[in-house]
Amino acid sequence: MKTIQFTILFCIFMFIHKVNCKAQVNIIPYPASVDIMHGAFKLDKSTSIVLIDDILNINQLEVEQFNLWILQHYGFKLNQTNNLKDNQNIIQIRSEKTETEKYELNIQGNKIAIKASGEGLKNAFESLKQLMHANKKENVFSIPACFIIDSAGFQWRGMHLDVSRHFYDKAFVKKYIDYISMYKMNVFHWHLTDDQGWRIEIKKHPKLTEIGAWRKGSMIGHYNQHQFDTLRYGGFYTQDDIKEIVAYAKLKHVTIVPEIEMPGHAMAALSAYPQLACTSGPFEVEKQWGVFDDVFCPKPETFQFLEDVLTEVMALFPGEYIHVGGDECPKERWKNCSNCQNLIKKEALKDEHELQSYFIQRIEKFLNKNNKKLIGWDEILEGGLAQNAAVMSWRGTEGGIAAAKQNHFVVMTPGTHCYFDHYQGHPTMEPLAIGGFTPLEKVYNFNPIPSELNALESKYILGAQANVWTEYINTSKEVEYFAIPRMAALAEVLWTPIENKNLTRFLNNIQSHFSYLDLYQTNYAPSIYNINYEIKKDSLSNQFNLKLSNVLFDNNAQMPGDSIVLLKDNNKIEFYKSPIVLNKSFQLNAQYQRNNKLLGKACPIVFSFNKATGKNISFKEAPSKFYNKGNLTDGQKAHFPRINNEWLAWSGQNMEASLNLNDASFIESIDLGFLKNEQDWIYLPSQVEIFISLDNIHFVKVDTQPSISEINGKYNYHYAVNKLKAQYINITATCAPNIATGKPGEGESAWLFVDEIEIK
Repeated sequence: MKTIQFTILFCIFMFIHKVNCKAQVNIIPYPASVDIMHGAFKLDKSTSIVLIDDILNINQLEVEQFNLWILQHYGFKLNQTNNLKDNQNIIQIRSEKTETEKYELNIQGNKIAIKASGEGLKNAFESLKQLMHANKKENVFSIPACFIIDSAGFQWRGMHLDVSRHFYDKAFVKKYIDYISMYKMNVFHWHLTDDQGWRIEIKKHPKLTEIGAWRKGSMIGHYNQHQFDTLRYGGFYTQDDIKEIVAYAKLKHVTIVPEIEMPGHAMAALSAYPQLACTSGPFEVEKQWGVFDDVFCPKPETFQFLEDVLTEVMALFPGEYIHVGGDECPKERWKNCSNCQNLIKKEALKDEHELQSYFIQRIEKFLNKNNKKLIGWDEILEGGLAQNAAVMSWRGTEGGIAAAKQNHFVVMTPGTHCYFDHYQGHPTMEPLAIGGFTPLEKVYNFNPIPSELNALESKYILGAQANVWTEYINTSKEVEYFAIPRMAALAEVLWTPIENKNLTRFLNNIQSHFSYLDLYQTNYAPSIYNINYEIKKDSLSNQFNLKLSNVLFDNNAQMPGDSIVLLKDNNKIEFYKSPIVLNKSFQLNAQYQRNNKLLGKACPIVFSFNKATGKNISFKEAPSKFYNKGNLTDGQKAHFPRINNEWLAWSGQNMEASLNLNDASFIESIDLGFLKNEQDWIYLPSQVEIFISLDNIHFVKVDTQPSISEINGKYNYHYAVNKLKAQYINITATCAPNIATGKPGEGESAWLFVDEIEIK
C-alpha cells in the first residue's frame, strides 16, 4: 500500500515538475515538442561553435548572423572551430540534407546539439536567442537542458504593412522584417500603392513617383472629424531600395509579396496618368481616407500601363505571388463609361461585377505567362474567380471558405481577428485607431481553418496573416505598438500545434518576453495590463454592479501579489476584490498594480445615475442583430471612436422606444445620443418625437425644440421640458431616407445609431 502511495506521489511530483519546467522554456511561438531534462548549459565567451557537414556553406551564413546578434546585444562573439575532440561547452551544428523550416535543439549540460540547415537553423537560433535572454546573468547564460523538435504548422505565416497611407523609411522596413523573422513568420505583404500614395519607383512611368508619391495634406484626427493639414506628405522606395530590402528579407528567410492595387484604390496613379481613368479628372493624390469612385478604366492603354508596371515589379521580387488588391472597387464610373459598356457587350459579360472579374483574369494571364501567381482580396471572387488565383479572405472567413471549396488556395486574414489597426484595449486607454476591438487573447484564439471545410478542402488554407493598415498610424513607433505583441500571438497560432496552445502559458511567456523586446527598443503595447469593466443590472436585487476584470487575472496568469486598484484623483482609495454596488453617479479610475508599481494605463469609469437608469425599455422594431448589444438605460454613454457593443442600431427602420420610469415624477430634461458617420452610412434621424404620459394611455407631445451639441460625430439632443410630470415616455427617432447619390452607399438604407437616454 505504501509502495502504491509513494508511486502516486512520485508521479504527481514528476507531473508538476514537468509543468513547471516547461514554463522555463520561454519561446514564442511555442515549439511543437519540448522535453525537459535535468541540468543547464552555461553559454559564455568560452563557448565554441562547431559546424558539421555544411558542404554548401548554407549554415555558415546562419552562424555569422547569430554571432552578429550576440555581438550587437552582448558585446562578444563565439569562436568557431572544426575541432571535434573537445566535446565540452560547444554548440554543435549538424546539417540536414534538405533545407526545411524544421530543427532539433538538444540542450545538455556539456553542449548544445542542433540538427538543421538554412531556414531550420535560423529558426533554431531564434529559439536559442529567447532562451539565452530569459536565462541571463551578466554575460553568462544558464540555459535549461531540454530537447526540442520543432516545425511549422502552416505554410503562410504573414504580416502586412501599408506604406501608402503613411510612409516608413528603409531602416524600419528592415526592422519590421526582423520582427517577422523573430517569430518564425515567413511572409511580408508589402502594400505599396493606394489612393493616398504610390511608393515604388517604376522607371518606365516616372510620374508615378514624381506626382503620385506626394499628397498636399493628410487627415488629422478621426475620419468623423473631417479635419486636414496642408503639409506636403509622401515618399517612395527606389528600385535600389527595393533590391536592398528584398536581399535583406532573403537573408532572414522572409518572402516579400508586393501589392499593386487595381482596379480600385488608384487615385495616386490616376493623378500621374489621368488618361487611365474613365473620366478626364482632374485628379489628385487623396488626402482623405476611404473609397473613391475613380478607378482604372479597363481599356487597352490601361492594361499596357499595368503590364509595364508589373514587369518591373516582377523583376524586383523573386517570390511566386504578386498581390493585385481587387478590393473595394466602386462600379459607378464603369456604369457611365461607353468604353466599359462596349467591353461588357463585346465580352458577353453580365454586369460590372463580371467586368471586374474580366479585369483580374486578364492580369492573371499576364502574371502566369511570366511564371508568377496572382493573389487578391476576397472581392476577386465576385463575378467569377480567376483560374489560378489565390484569395485573401478579409471580410470574415466566408470568402476563404468559398474559394477553398472551389479548390483555390486561401490566406485567412479576417478583420475580426487579424486587423491590427483595430484597438487592442478600450479606446480611452489606447492611441487613436480606426475602430474595432481585437485584443491579444482574441488573436491567440483564432483558428485559420473554418469548421465548414472538410479535410480535403482544409488543405487549401495556406495559413493566415495580420494586416496593419496605417490611416491612423503615423510613425514607425506606432506601427510597433499596434503590431506587437499581437504579432507574437498570431505567430503561435500559425506555428504551434493546436494541442500545444495554452493561453495562460502564452500570457506568462509574453510578460517575460517584454524584456526581450527591450533589446530591440520595441515600442510594444502593454495593453494586457489594462483593466476592463462591465456595469450590469442584477435582475434579483435590481441594483447595478460594477465588475472589473483583466485578461491576466481571468486566465490565472497574474504574478503573486498582483492586484487591481481603484484611484480617485490619482490617489489609491481601495483594492478591488468583488463587484461594487452602484447607487449613485460616480467617476474613478482602475489600474493594474504589481509590487506597488502601476502597470498599463488607468481605466476611466463613468456612471451617470438618472431617472432612466435601469428602467425597462422596449422597442416596436428590434435593433439590428449586428448592433443589439447596447443598453440605452445603463448609465453609460458610448465612447469615441465607436465601439459597436455600446450602441443600438437600426437599418432603414425607425427607433420606436417605450420607457417606463416606474413612478410618476417631475422631469426637467431629456437627453438622447445619436451618431453621424456618412462614410459608414450612419445618419442622424430626420425627426425626433417625444410623448409623455401618466397612465400609458393619454400621451402629450413634448414640443420643446432640442439644443444639439456635437463632439467627434456624437450628437447629443437636449430637451429642456420645464418640470413636466410623467411616468411613461415614448420616443420615435425617424431613420434618414435612403442614402443620396454621390454619398458612400448611395441608394442603400441609412443606419440610425442610438446611445444613452438620460432623464433628469
